[in-house]
Amino acid sequence: MTHPIVDALRGSEAQFTELRREFHRHPETGFEEHKTSDRVASLLGQWGYEVHRGMAKTGVVGTLKVGNGSKRLGLRADMDALPMQENSGKAWSSTVEGKFHGCGHDGHTTTLLYAAEYLARTRNFSGTLHLIFQPAEELLYGGRVMVEDGLFEQFPCDHIFGLHNMPSQPLGKIGLRDGAMMASSDTVHIEVNGVGGHGAVPEHTVDATLVACHITLALQSIVSRNITPFQPVVVTVGSIQAGHAPNIINDKVLMKLTVRTLDEAVRQTVLQRIHDIAVAQAESFNATATIRHVNGSPVLRNSPQANDMVRTVATDLFGQDAVASVNAFMGSEDFAFMLEKNPNGCYFTLGAGDEPDRCMVHNPGYDFNDKLLLTGAALWSALTEHYLR
Repeated sequence: MTHPIVDALRGSEAQFTELRREFHRHPETGFEEHKTSDRVASLLGQWGYEVHRGMAKTGVVGTLKVGNGSKRLGLRADMDALPMQENSGKAWSSTVEGKFHGCGHDGHTTTLLYAAEYLARTRNFSGTLHLIFQPAEELLYGGRVMVEDGLFEQFPCDHIFGLHNMPSQPLGKIGLRDGAMMASSDTVHIEVNGVGGHGAVPEHTVDATLVACHITLALQSIVSRNITPFQPVVVTVGSIQAGHAPNIINDKVLMKLTVRTLDEAVRQTVLQRIHDIAVAQAESFNATATIRHVNGSPVLRNSPQANDMVRTVATDLFGQDAVASVNAFMGSEDFAFMLEKNPNGCYFTLGAGDEPDRCMVHNPGYDFNDKLLLTGAALWSALTEHYLR
C-alpha cells in the first residue's frame, strides 16, 4: 500500500493505535461519552479545528476551513460502547465492568481523528470540513438527536459520509451498495393484560402468558403471508417477561420486539400488522394488548453518486481490487437519520478480516483490528482532498 497520503500517515500509526486502545480501555455508553468527547475535543482543538460541543449532549463537531472553496464536506464517526462484558483477553481490555467497545466505535473515532490530524497538518484542500463525532449509535437515535438539534443547519454539508468496520469481509476491502443498504429498525413493546390467579384454577383467569405466546406465533405470519417473498422482513420477539412462580397465572406480560425492513412502505405495513394482530389475538382470549412504539430508525439509503466518489478515491488509493459491491443486510445504523435529512452521501463498510476465528461485532471476544486505522484514515483524507479540491 503505497501512496503519498498513506506514506504521510504511516509515521503516526503507532500513536493512533495507542489512542484507539486508550478509548477501548475506557468505554462509555450512549449519551454518557463525557471523557471520550473531552478527549476528542481536546485533540481537535490542539490541531486547529473550531470545536463545537453539546449537540446531542456529548456530540462533538470539529470544523476546519481552508482556502476560499465553497464546498462543505461532513465525515461522521460514532463514539459509544455497548453495555456488555468483554472477554477478548487483550492487554487493553475494558476497565469498566459491563461495558466495552464491542462494535469498534473506538476504532471509528480514532480513524477519523487520525485523518483529522493529517488534514490539519497538510491543509491540502480548499473548502469547509466538518468532522462529526456522534454519541449513542447503539441506541439507534443519537444520529436523530443530532439532526433534531440542528446539525445541518449549524454545519451545512453538501455531502456526508460514514463507515463501519466489518469482520467477515476481507481486510481493507471497501464495501459499497447503491440505495437501500441497511434495514430500518423498530423497537416495539406489547403489554398484554389479562386476569391473574392461582395456577390450579385457570378457569377463573385470563392467562396473559398464554395470550403472549399466541401473539408471538401469529406475528410470524406477517413475514410469511402479508409481505411478498421479494422483500426482506424480520420480526423477532426477543423478550417475553411474565412471572416468577410456577403456580401463579400472570395478569400482565411485556413482550419486546425488533422489526427490520429494507423498504419504508413495507415497514409501515409490518408495524400496522403487529398492532392489528396483537389487539385481535388478545381480544379473542378476553384480554387486551397495548402496543408502544419505543424507538425507530429509517432504512439507510446510499446515493449512487456518493458511492462513485468513494469508489474513485479508494481505487486510486488501493487499487481496483480494493472495492466491492456488498449485499444489503438487516442490521441497522442511525447514520440513516443523517442520510434521510441529507441524502447526498453514503455509508460503506471497511473489511476487518475474514479469518475463521475473527469475532463478529457484538461478540464478547471482539476487538477492533488496528490494521484498519491507517487504511481508514487514508481513505478519509483522500476523500477530503478529492472533494474539496
